[in-house]
Amino acid sequence: MAPPGYRIGIDIGGTFTDVVIQRDDGLVETRKVPSTPDDYSRGIAEALQALVTELDTTPDRITGIVHATTVATNAILEYKGARTGLLTTEGFRDVLEMRRLRIPVLYDLQYDKPKPLAARNLRLEVSERLGPDGAVRIPLQEADVVAAAALFRKAGVGAVAISFLHAYANPQHEIEAERILRAELGDDVYICRGSELLPEIREYERTSTVVVNAYIGPVVRNYAAALTARLASIGIGCPVEMMHSGGGIMRLGSAVKRAASLVESGPAAGVIACARLVSGGEAPSVISFDMGGTTAKAALIENGEPARTTEYEVGAGINLSSKLVKGGGYPIKMPFIDVSEIGAGGGSIVAIDRMNQVSVGPQSAGAYPGPVCYGLGGRQATLTDAFLTLGYINDVALAGGTFPLQADAGRAALNDQIARPLGLGITETARGVLTLAVTTMTRAVKAVSTYRGRDPRHATLVAFGGNGPVVATEVARALGIRRVVVPRAAGVFSALGLLRSDVEQEFVRPSRCRPDELDEPGFARLYADLADDARAILSAEGYDLAQAEFRYAADLRYVGQAYELTVPARHLVLDELVELFHQEHERTYGHRSHKDAVHLVNARLTVRLPVVLPQQQFAPTLQQRRVDRRVCFAGTDDVRSVAVIGRGDLDAAPRQGPFIIEEYDCTCVIAPGQTARLDEIGNIDIALEAA
Repeated sequence: MAPPGYRIGIDIGGTFTDVVIQRDDGLVETRKVPSTPDDYSRGIAEALQALVTELDTTPDRITGIVHATTVATNAILEYKGARTGLLTTEGFRDVLEMRRLRIPVLYDLQYDKPKPLAARNLRLEVSERLGPDGAVRIPLQEADVVAAAALFRKAGVGAVAISFLHAYANPQHEIEAERILRAELGDDVYICRGSELLPEIREYERTSTVVVNAYIGPVVRNYAAALTARLASIGIGCPVEMMHSGGGIMRLGSAVKRAASLVESGPAAGVIACARLVSGGEAPSVISFDMGGTTAKAALIENGEPARTTEYEVGAGINLSSKLVKGGGYPIKMPFIDVSEIGAGGGSIVAIDRMNQVSVGPQSAGAYPGPVCYGLGGRQATLTDAFLTLGYINDVALAGGTFPLQADAGRAALNDQIARPLGLGITETARGVLTLAVTTMTRAVKAVSTYRGRDPRHATLVAFGGNGPVVATEVARALGIRRVVVPRAAGVFSALGLLRSDVEQEFVRPSRCRPDELDEPGFARLYADLADDARAILSAEGYDLAQAEFRYAADLRYVGQAYELTVPARHLVLDELVELFHQEHERTYGHRSHKDAVHLVNARLTVRLPVVLPQQQFAPTLQQRRVDRRVCFAGTDDVRSVAVIGRGDLDAAPRQGPFIIEEYDCTCVIAPGQTARLDEIGNIDIALEAA
């Protein structure tokens, strides 16, 4: 028999890098290794090299790698992107400054807008002008572009974004400007244009998206080059695919060109895994809750499908797509799974401010130096140190005994830095820290539930990530949620989701035609041309389209409206499409118009190549000896000895809490008054008592 092939999912988090290995026959193995923030590609290469040895295989048996990373997000949050220039139409250099009339803090007179990612002296104008129909009103002046290139070169920019007015209707000026800039600046400067990334109306969103893409593009490009080189150095030459924020995967080369699509790469993978888990299940509404070392993420899944959006802001403290809270970050108009993310994780730093108030996050100790109890040089108390003090996590080692802890150091840091200055006992302090963290995390859940008009009390909370199952029942209790599910391999669930994700890309073509201006042949030709473009792009990336699924949609609005509604165009029939728009408008806004004309603004096409999943079986994981320990549960004053068990110690009959379920990749806390059992596929099903 030929040796098995391996497909590998890798999710880089702020503290740990999660690795899931799936053999051709469906056998799944999991690993957690410390992240290497100085060079994430180094950690991946070291982990894969160790796996090749451990599995007694050869590098050529690794047939595919699917990867999610926080590199793009971190570059924005930490303002570590490239020095970025913007080339734009004369008179429009300040679009990034004027933004939209939205502020996230209504009564804060001291509110400052986030600084543009392209400084004003690097936002240069050229003489050119297109009409909204794409007609050339002022031809592009090549001398202006050459002069701008000289200024960019002198300023030492690493990236240039091109965004001309109405380029969605006619990209030729942007294409020509890109050609000139590449000739003048060379290949080292990252160049991208709005008409390629976002061929849609609205100059601010298009400009913001392309500037974000340019700002993080060189970071992603350098990371991709380093990763490819490191993999090649250990003999791995298989295709590398990346998870994009819309929940699909794409080739590494496409990810470099569309760097902005990686902003929510890792969180999207977890939501996809959650959607696959509950697809066809009984729960009509599910909230995914993903908590790692740096952040907590939440997303809404209804009828097996995650909520999606094309409006997203990154860098606003809590990343949101909600229309209720806008203006605090940098808009990106691309397909996104609707995820809210907030700076609350196991590595969140606990601190006391000048007003003697305690905060938990958003600053994080990350992987290095990490929580004090990790013994890697961390000096500031963190939420993980509070978990350890309460007895929630093992005080000897994590990851099946492979990651030793320094428990006394963690407790001492919490006591000396927080408890003693407040005049409190260490256990009382740890309970308070946990309460503060849970309060912060509930904001992320509310952002995808109550802020969307959904009642979280009617949903099931699916908890995963290295720390999600630790606090899941506390978050659920705060929101009135009665049921929590912890899936298999919960601590590496996002990495598992990478292997369960389809290849998926969206393509857009603007139209702005009224249906009475577009006959059926013209309408069909619009979508046929869009499908031809998609086939050409995906085929060039090496994908076999034999099993591809083509899903058509359209953005429509009444004449005079400022925003569109997206409706499916399943049968590509104009009259049917217009009627679907009327119905969607009535469902969304409570009324429909019988007299206003309808504009077709954009034609959309999503191409999906479904992944073929073998029957998955989980290999046994490394486990350290489980020892009962003393735990102080939130909301109580007593410290009691509780049993520490494994997932396999549960069965279909509910087991009364309190107890701790300790696994290789995560720990699940079952508090007094709660019960837990195993369902038919091995998930931990937790029932909370009525509030």
